[in-house]
Amino acid sequence: MTEGQRSHLAPAQALPLWRRAVLKVGSNLLAADGGGLTPRYATALAHFMQASHEAGRQVVLVSSGAVAAGRAQLRAHAPGGGDLAARQALAALGQAPMIALWQSLVPRPVAQVLLTHDDLRNRRRYLNARATLRELLLLGVLPVVNENDTVAVDELKLGDNDNLAAIVAALVDADVLLIASDIDALYTADPRRDPNAVPIGRVESLTAEVLAMAGGSGSAVGTGGMRTKLEAASKAAAAGIPTALFSGRNDVAVSALVQGELHGTFFAVARTRMQARKYWLRHAPAAPGHIEVDAGAVRALASGKASLLPGGVLTVSGEFHRGDLVEIIEGSGRPVARGISQYGAGEVKRLAGRHSRDIDAVLGYSYGAEIVHRDDLATMADIEAIGDIDA
Repeated sequence: MTEGQRSHLAPAQALPLWRRAVLKVGSNLLAADGGGLTPRYATALAHFMQASHEAGRQVVLVSSGAVAAGRAQLRAHAPGGGDLAARQALAALGQAPMIALWQSLVPRPVAQVLLTHDDLRNRRRYLNARATLRELLLLGVLPVVNENDTVAVDELKLGDNDNLAAIVAALVDADVLLIASDIDALYTADPRRDPNAVPIGRVESLTAEVLAMAGGSGSAVGTGGMRTKLEAASKAAAAGIPTALFSGRNDVAVSALVQGELHGTFFAVARTRMQARKYWLRHAPAAPGHIEVDAGAVRALASGKASLLPGGVLTVSGEFHRGDLVEIIEGSGRPVARGISQYGAGEVKRLAGRHSRDIDAVLGYSYGAEIVHRDDLATMADIEAIGDIDA
């Protein structure tokens, strides 16, 4: 550890225990001074991800850098300025070298996942994206997520992978969002301009005063700044996910993450991730339909640890689609739970009483073994407990 790295370290603090994290890495950590991509800072971040994997933890990487890589591929012929079509072309050209960089640094398979915000607003596509990411993690693959800049006009205008990372964190039910930046913490003012600026170790709530501390972009390569990082922390907090901001240029700060220590700013949350999820399931409007379940399913769901499987379904009433929030009731009509259905009403009718292994044979396809996954389900006990919290 150099003296320079010591002097720019924010005080250490313990990170909460986590099982799954989303790590966001921006262009300013990947772009070489002479153009293209460099492993200079990415190497330590890749080591952290691999060490986490070997410790039984899961990391989803949200990586920028495609536009910078595409520009370097064309060198003198690269279009200049901020023309949207030109940037989209550069993003398409740079995706391959950006993925190749991470694959060269991680000794396990790397998969590219391109998303737009439209993919995450549409409930069916949302479920498909989440199922894919979960399966990649189960397979031990490192998912590298990026905006689909080639077609995502609105997102490319924003150029904001910080907020995308927060959305992905909620998508995969992450325990923490990690944002690697070119600055080591949130400061009371811009430390590049104000010598009296001091780092803030912990932020309990993202108030207007905290947001006012954010400056603009500090890099000629990246398009995000501290403001977008605070916006991302706010989005993650709404989903019950805390955020840790640290310097991705400081090897010591990155290495400390492996030991569960943060040298940076920690953004706390008022609710846990599960409380936030259950809160949403309680308050979101349900589709005009019900799934009636048998006594065995009622007992299983009451435990709070079970998914709703086809075998526990008796019948279906009303119409709903895959991705809709539906009420789950027992024979008397009493509500048992609320959850997001993996299948539409017609599909659930055909699967009622069947074994999960029969889904593919009955439908000709499968979205998974569960009608409603336990992560997407709130029992009446959960809902009553949330009511107590709200009170």
